[in-house]
Amino acid sequence: MAPVTNTVVLPHALKTPAFIKLSNNKRVVLASASPRRKEILSTFGINPDIIPSTFEETLSHTDYPNVYEYPVATATEKAVEVYERLVHDDPENPPDLTFDTVFSFLSADTVVLSRIEPATSNLGIGLEHDIRPEILEKPTSKVDNLRMLLDMNGRSCEVVTGVSVVFPILTAPGYAIKSMDERSVVYFADNPVPLLEAYVDNGEGLDRAGGFAVQGLGGMLIRKVDGDWHNVVGFPAAAFFKFLEILVEEEDDFLAVD
Repeated sequence: MAPVTNTVVLPHALKTPAFIKLSNNKRVVLASASPRRKEILSTFGINPDIIPSTFEETLSHTDYPNVYEYPVATATEKAVEVYERLVHDDPENPPDLTFDTVFSFLSADTVVLSRIEPATSNLGIGLEHDIRPEILEKPTSKVDNLRMLLDMNGRSCEVVTGVSVVFPILTAPGYAIKSMDERSVVYFADNPVPLLEAYVDNGEGLDRAGGFAVQGLGGMLIRKVDGDWHNVVGFPAAAFFKFLEILVEEEDDFLAVD
């Protein structure tokens, strides 16, 4: 069978060291079915394979005294599950040998926090909260969605996305994990309750962490965003691509195992 050529890097991508390495017949797998994440990656020149993780997002918030560790931990579990599943499905013929490529696995998990910190990129350095915020994931119902929006109305929240990258190395266990998180602050307008009720009734926010979609009808509720707007949509593109450049520079095995 002839080697498969992967077109992970799109023609409009910038010719940075990370993109140049990815252009060398590498394969990137996004362990998420989110169309928003795929669209953001495509905008900046990455065309990943989509293989959603089957990891059940059941990690307990209380197991993470530092709330920023929670989305990173979830993203890591999802990325590792996909990596190990693909290797396990064909142990005699691992995917990287089958396609004559290197496999990099990417996952992200976004949560909304009920209180704010300054918008920053945190490349592996944790910060402690004096007061533990509430972690707002997807609403469980329209009633829960309205509760979230009423709590944030006229106030601020912090959107945190954890990103984990799994890539093959030559030493046990055969892969390495590197993670980061990105934080943005969203300021809600002082919206009338009927507007919040109408938005909840529309149902757009039911599938979004925090119960709103800034890029959709939920944008009517927002006064401004401090930090990466793409992070609020679902994927912190600017910080992620800077993170890749750091990995290329500092990690000898990153995108180097054939």
